[in-house]
Amino acid sequence: MKVTLSIIKADIGSIGGHIKPSQKVVEAVESHVKKFGKTLFIDSFIEYTGDDIAILLTHKRGAGNKEIHKLCWDALYSGADVAKKQGLYGAGQDLLVDAFSGNIKGMGPQVAEIEMEERGAESFLMFCADKTEPGAFNLPLYLGFCDPMHNAGLLLSPAVKKGYKFVIMDVEHTIKDKVIELHSPEEIYDIAVLLRDNGKYIVESVWSRASGEQVVAASTTRLHNIAGKYVGKDDPVMLVRTQKDFPATGEILSPYTIGHYVAGFMRGSHNGPLMPVKKNSTISYFDGPPIVSCMAFCVQNGKLTEPADAFDHPYWDYVRNNVSQKAEWIRRQGFSGPGMLPMSELEYTGVTDTLKILEKRFTVREK
Repeated sequence: MKVTLSIIKADIGSIGGHIKPSQKVVEAVESHVKKFGKTLFIDSFIEYTGDDIAILLTHKRGAGNKEIHKLCWDALYSGADVAKKQGLYGAGQDLLVDAFSGNIKGMGPQVAEIEMEERGAESFLMFCADKTEPGAFNLPLYLGFCDPMHNAGLLLSPAVKKGYKFVIMDVEHTIKDKVIELHSPEEIYDIAVLLRDNGKYIVESVWSRASGEQVVAASTTRLHNIAGKYVGKDDPVMLVRTQKDFPATGEILSPYTIGHYVAGFMRGSHNGPLMPVKKNSTISYFDGPPIVSCMAFCVQNGKLTEPADAFDHPYWDYVRNNVSQKAEWIRRQGFSGPGMLPMSELEYTGVTDTLKILEKRFTVREK
């Protein structure tokens, strides 16, 4: 059976600053989806990660479907209305336009979709990140698909060993989508050259070279490219199919043990370690740290199982302790060096405004 998985996620209002959406906001989104989407989708799941609400739908309408996108847009808008009535912080923050225009991409919310022919046992992972940018998934995807230190299938599975096609987008090119296709294993060094720059080059999708099927869909929206100013960090989402011709679930999860440094944290202008967290986790320390949740599902005829929380295991408590220490270490640097993002990536204008003023006071000494 051909089915489409769609994730659409946005920050539409949060309690006490950037902590979590209120229960009434979450209920408003859920209520709208169930009330107005009965004939549009097969199954649904809704959760929050930090201050973002994510909607997962299964349906037969294909990626980019207008009705599916409008349903999610209207559901998020209804939640934002409740957030405004409650006086929540950042109510409707990621809804950057006033009217739906046919496709949510470019309107603020993050979107990831895969249209696929269901396998006999179709397992997939739903990743939702907060207080970071889409490039946060670059390193885990590289390691999970290209490095046998994390992906044993590259040594043990003939299908996995054939490698993958990476579709990588240059997100600084905003007029139209600018993409390149690179293939592992023969071009892994070229892939690495691009993926080291999380702010410019982002993995949009990954495809199996054994079967030709899409394995990964990741969001690539950068909010400041849409709004022209800081309106919040991008907070990406990602779908990853697992097992058989694709990496195993544990191989995809393995790189998240690192807690690698990503852009985001306070005011979207710092570097911090990415912490794997449990379902419905909140934001706290220094408006962070950057977090990622992962729900694992199986789907058959479009019907979802209950989610398995991939990061709700004692091992990940150990990882979270290590990530907390990494966060403390880099925060001790404060604004200095790699503690804060480079000028080109700062999401607030205070530093650049100050530099413009101070530049006028500089003088050139005569020899």
